[in-house]
Amino acid sequence: MGYYVTVFVMDVLLGFLAAMIVAWFSRHREYRADAGAAQLMGRKQPMINALGRLGRLTSAELPESLQALGINGKPTLFATHPPIEERIKALQALQ
Repeated sequence: MGYYVTVFVMDVLLGFLAAMIVAWFSRHREYRADAGAAQLMGRKQPMINALGRLGRLTSAELPESLQALGINGKPTLFATHPPIEERIKALQALQ
């Protein structure tokens, strides 16, 4: 019985840890994608403007069929996207 309880507890704990790692990697990829888009355009300002416009949108402005895809909410360890403001700051810090 102790084996099954241990396996269950470890499965849950390691599942949460894995989800946090996956979310961190996803946030990291967002920053890299923003930088890559700015590099492809040759300028970072269009990407900053686009992110700024996204930041002004609210989920209520999205069509009902797309609201689940909106990036909103407070940043957490399980968030897959960094806050728009942090993405803009990262782009502004690029050389």
